Amino acid sequence: MSLPLPLDGLSAIVTGAGRGLGRAEALELARLGAAVVVNDYGQPGRDGSGEASAAPAEEVAAEIRAAGGRAVAHLGDVSDHEQARELVESAISAHGRLDILVNNAGILRDRMVFSMTEEEWDSVIRVHLKGHFNTTHFAAAHWRARSKATGGPVYGRIVNTSSEAFLAGSAGQPNYAAAKGGIVGLTTSTALALAKYGVTANAICPRARTRMTEDVFAGFQEPADGTLDPLAPEHVSPLVGYLASPAAAGVNGQLLVVHGGMVAVVERPRVAAQFDAAKETFTFAELDGLLTPYYADRPPNETFAAAEVLGLKRL
Repeated sequence: MSLPLPLDGLSAIVTGAGRGLGRAEALELARLGAAVVVNDYGQPGRDGSGEASAAPAEEVAAEIRAAGGRAVAHLGDVSDHEQARELVESAISAHGRLDILVNNAGILRDRMVFSMTEEEWDSVIRVHLKGHFNTTHFAAAHWRARSKATGGPVYGRIVNTSSEAFLAGSAGQPNYAAAKGGIVGLTTSTALALAKYGVTANAICPRARTRMTEDVFAGFQEPADGTLDPLAPEHVSPLVGYLASPAAAGVNGQLLVVHGGMVAVVERPRVAAQFDAAKETFTFAELDGLLTPYYADRPPNETFAAAEVLGLKRL
């Protein structure tokens, strides 16, 4: 007799699941037993350009079904509040409930901050940060209603997608870095708000070769010997499967970096130094006498020393 799979009987949504990381995550959740709603807006351009198409989501859903899993496709723009509501409702309608939400959908519109247009800023914030909020909002409302109806905690898992661009900076991506930092704030707030209902929320910073990062990793060739690419999305998806599972019930409000067979748990920022005013408040001269020598004695960018220890590089 075969053992039950970790996600047997559970229902999941994965956004941006037509390609790259989202596809690998949807396949992994299905392999672990979940019924999956494969969401993707299907635009061909990584900047969100081109006509929307159901084909990418349909192909991944068909791949899951061909392997013996359960999946339906959903064409929808998660940055649109109403379409996000319809996505969550489609999962409940198709599978009777929603248990897992993996937010992955995103676009890129890179430019230096002094050259970036308002539209380039707004579009990336909208898809990444608002898109994460929209789906989280409707999933959270569903779990809260279920908890109130049953009088106790329910099963709920949220896995959000941040980036090392937030951790270590990315000069040509002020919109992307800001959105990914906002996603971490959204995740920790959501984790606190939903814990009493039995729901966890965590974020990952994945490093993988996808359409979004093809320029970043252009100089890193895939192995010629047929071994798994260290930058393959398949290195990331097992962590998503774990965070979505009952085994991760005690993991909440966390940020984890993952790539190439490595998972790093990132601490929340800690105070590096504290200075107290000699009197009721600081004077300019006092601050100059304290802070100027403090920073003069520290190496540049020491704020991100922890990231350097982990071997993290800017994305």
